[in-house]
Amino acid sequence: QVQLVESGGGLVQPGNSLRLSCAASGFSFDYYAIGWFRQVPGKEREAVSYIDSRDGDTYYADSVKGRFTISRDSAKNTVYLQMNNLKPEDTAIYYCAATLSRLLRLWVFWNEYDYWGQGTQVTVSS
Repeated sequence: QVQLVESGGGLVQPGNSLRLSCAASGFSFDYYAIGWFRQVPGKEREAVSYIDSRDGDTYYADSVKGRFTISRDSAKNTVYLQMNNLKPEDTAIYYCAATLSRLLRLWVFWNEYDYWGQGTQVTVSS
């Protein structure tokens, strides 16, 4: 059974950091591309970052470039999202998603992904 589980969310003050994890079971990240999305209630799901280890592609939304870093650990079958210098506007539920497709510039479209985690809440507030 394919499953994605996010963890690492929480409440932090502006300027601080969090590292989100996306752990997979039932399949290997070596054959999938992984995207991170976030959503605020009442707003559209927003693409945050993407990694495809098959060709080395990584992408970031302009709003997080220079602050967030996506990476993966094959041995743990886990993808991470290191979030530094967090801002109140980063507050959202963060989801990871997996796809067999090589999305390239289509990575921002949530409906291109096959599997989703349940999400983890990130709140940035003083």
